[in-house]
Amino acid sequence: MCGIVGYIGSKQAQDVLLHGLSKLEYRGYDSAGIAIFEGGDVTVKKAVGRLVNLAELVDGPDRLEGSQGIGHTRWATHGRPSDDNAHPHQDNNGNFTIVHNGIIENYMTLREELIAKGHVFHSETDTEVVAHLLDELWTGNFFDTVLAVTKRIHGAYALGIMTKHEPGKLIAVRKQSPLIIGLGEGENFIASDIPAILEYTRNVYILDDGDMAVLTTDKVELFDLEGQPKTKEVYEVTWSASAAEKGGYEHFMMKEINEQPKAIADTLTGRISPEGDKVVFDEVQWPANFAKEIDRIHIVACGTSWHAGMVGKYAIEKLTRVPVDCEIASEYRYNDPIVTENTLMIIITQSGETADTMAALRDAKAAGVRVLAVTNVVGSSAAREADDVIFTWAGPEISVASTKAYTTQLTSLYLFAAWLAQERGTAGAAQVPGLLNDLRATFRTLRRRRWIRRLRLRRSRRSGHRVSMRSSSGAGWIMRCRWKGP
Repeated sequence: MCGIVGYIGSKQAQDVLLHGLSKLEYRGYDSAGIAIFEGGDVTVKKAVGRLVNLAELVDGPDRLEGSQGIGHTRWATHGRPSDDNAHPHQDNNGNFTIVHNGIIENYMTLREELIAKGHVFHSETDTEVVAHLLDELWTGNFFDTVLAVTKRIHGAYALGIMTKHEPGKLIAVRKQSPLIIGLGEGENFIASDIPAILEYTRNVYILDDGDMAVLTTDKVELFDLEGQPKTKEVYEVTWSASAAEKGGYEHFMMKEINEQPKAIADTLTGRISPEGDKVVFDEVQWPANFAKEIDRIHIVACGTSWHAGMVGKYAIEKLTRVPVDCEIASEYRYNDPIVTENTLMIIITQSGETADTMAALRDAKAAGVRVLAVTNVVGSSAAREADDVIFTWAGPEISVASTKAYTTQLTSLYLFAAWLAQERGTAGAAQVPGLLNDLRATFRTLRRRRWIRRLRLRRSRRSGHRVSMRSSSGAGWIMRCRWKGP
């Protein structure tokens, strides 16, 4: 999950972008950047860490002057947090500048193709591929080129794009990642969430999947990904700024409960074969035959992650017939565990920095044990020090009580159990297609519940009714909606 802001109008773009990013920092805070048209060129400034680092970088004499730009606050999915990996990204010639939220599934294939054609990459991200592809496929027309690129990239994405070829224009594209258009007087905005633009306008277009918007200072045109014009009703935001930051929910926890469908979808993205019957884990690069030689698995975690591990233990044992121990990290370190060269340790940590879990990882590595990390944070200690990593892609979790981080850990462990069964060729591999169908059904159920919730939340604002949520019996992590009277 990342935050996107774009502006075109008469105000100083730097002020608008930094304000918008400050309202979206809950969507990502490992790095941030802005790009602004200054004269006929685009200047990019990026900084690793919290947004304040970027604000200090462009303060005083280094201030960027211009009235058109895009900005981004990042929660990494590909490439560790660094200045090079921060957005915005450009092609080698600086002709195209983009910000991106989502996952480009086929970026490695595209990257190799573009490198063979002479493109030089400066980051580890999937996003930079899109900038180079725009330059490679340039048709002489900004709109047509963006359409051509959408035919080549696969995955989930929200894109904000500028080009030096056609200054005075922004293009936004949405596919399975949130994106809105803010409508102003002599100015227009793009953002990944309403809080970013609420100080400037309350009139927005909420883009649907497959929508493209072309913005200039005085108009916004909407299209589908075939280039056909579309019409859409303007949505007037009636929430307070505080409520908007929480997506209209009273608390971040309620918001994050309802973000579970998106988080689960991101965790599944790129990990199920096109036929839908196999799990694909390209990020796990084991030595030949290691999967078949594993004699025991130790799952080590703390708190909520340990509870996810307890569920994962039964899934792995059922599908792979490998014995699994699940232990609290603070105890594991002192148990003098029995390990061999064929033992696998799975550590689970949302932050990738949990002290006891990291200590257990280091002890295991010192004993020659191969370690697989399940974590939510690219560039974390766990991601750097483990032999292999499965990222959960839940995005930042503001609420203390875990919701989407826990459910994406469960999803990742079920996927891993299915993948390991395939790799080992166990009888459990026959159950994998059914398991994947169940995971997709769970995602569809959660998504349906979310839309019911949104509908009722809007009704409650209009009518003064109250809306509450309760857990459903038999499926505690699928939330149901209950309508109350006035």
